[in-house]
Amino acid sequence: MKWMMMALGAALAVATPGLARAEVACADLKGVELDHAEVTAASAETSGAVALCKVSVTSRPTSTSDIRIEVWIPAGGAWNGKFVQIGNGGFAGSIASGRLKATAAGGYAAAGTDNGHQAAGTSASWALGYPEKLVDFGWRSLKETADIAKALIKAQKGGGPQTSYFFGCSDGGREALMMAQRFPADFDGIVAGAPANYMSRLFGIGAANQQALARPGGYLGAPQLQLLQKAALAQCGGEAFIRDPAACKFDPARLQCKVGQTEECLTAAQVHSARTIYDGRRHPQTGKIAFPGFSPGAEAAGGSWQAWTTGPSADRIGQAASYQFTSNALKYFAYGDPAFNFLTMDVGAQFDRAQTKMAPIIDSASPNLKAFKARGGKLIQFHGWNDPAIPAKSSILYYEDVGRTMGDTSGFYRMYLVPGMLHCAGGAGPNTVDWLALVDRWVVGKDAPGPVTATSVANGSQLLCPYPAVARSDGSGGWACSSRKKG
Repeated sequence: MKWMMMALGAALAVATPGLARAEVACADLKGVELDHAEVTAASAETSGAVALCKVSVTSRPTSTSDIRIEVWIPAGGAWNGKFVQIGNGGFAGSIASGRLKATAAGGYAAAGTDNGHQAAGTSASWALGYPEKLVDFGWRSLKETADIAKALIKAQKGGGPQTSYFFGCSDGGREALMMAQRFPADFDGIVAGAPANYMSRLFGIGAANQQALARPGGYLGAPQLQLLQKAALAQCGGEAFIRDPAACKFDPARLQCKVGQTEECLTAAQVHSARTIYDGRRHPQTGKIAFPGFSPGAEAAGGSWQAWTTGPSADRIGQAASYQFTSNALKYFAYGDPAFNFLTMDVGAQFDRAQTKMAPIIDSASPNLKAFKARGGKLIQFHGWNDPAIPAKSSILYYEDVGRTMGDTSGFYRMYLVPGMLHCAGGAGPNTVDWLALVDRWVVGKDAPGPVTATSVANGSQLLCPYPAVARSDGSGGWACSSRKKG
């Protein structure tokens, strides 16, 4: 990205590591020229005692592009010489200014984008008739943000960041892997949380789940979710969360109503719905699982299945987040038809055609990370086992695909599956980890991460092991990582 400083005025003394020049005033960044982009505002901000510079940019790489970007830079010696790009969530549409400000207050220069449109929430109507906006959402806005942020940091500080990181969860995790795959030279360390990197395929399980729930008698209300969760927890360890869901073979058929039974049981249609959600999308033409489903143990938890899949009631199932994302994506990303009804689509060959159209733009599924590894990049991936939005098994799918493609990945890639955690956070199990600090130690200190302790104010701590290892009791009240048992 080319840039040229114009009329840079008053300067501040700077003591940033590795730099020995004067720092230009924040307001003067308004005069920085950028290719197909303009700085629309540059203002001095504060967070406690830390002085910050907030820069707003609009980038237009195509005639229909409208990519909004924010860059926050700590002033003077408050900057640690590092840069973090923060990923977005859902279908984006807004910038997490508060999070960027907090990150900058911690010493990092930080940047984020709205991914090229200003319609927050689950709507994707912004893509109708604007294919370049979908490309902006898929990947181009991410590259624009990285290049512009580094140019502005260099313009103010006199030198670019010593190390650069990307941190994102959900769609931000998809974005994180997108950068590792498409632009491997841009970031030294990447954290990909609960990545929606198979985004197009997620709409397939969304459609399959909603079609099952829409069958006569197939809806799973709060009582059924509570019954499923209680039975799964009892079968798989008897704790508040399942510590090793991969070893839990829970079949909802064990809850099917017997002759004459009407309470504390599931109808055959409800068993089918639960199985569909657990199994994932089965291809009708082959009967095989086309994409994995969700793990048992948190069906009735707040922010879990009801929020994402079943909605608050049968007549309000359309409020469920997965319903909305799936409907909007198929209408506007795949078919360009606002009247398209995914409840009547064939989730086999018809969906496959739609998925093939969307995948090259929005998916970050390539297992070839050779260029990222060769430049010395480090990647940490994490995923909550009880994620109700993006199946944890999809992270396993990607991890194993990378392994098949590249062989031993331990020198640059670690993955952690977090028992009891929901989508990016929350849930019954301890799940707080400073992932950014972890990847920073790996990049800067060459300290490869091993077992990690996740904490929680309410629930204590638990040991997390790099996949495929799993934490098991050591017999003396502690926990240790051990190889997963075969079969």
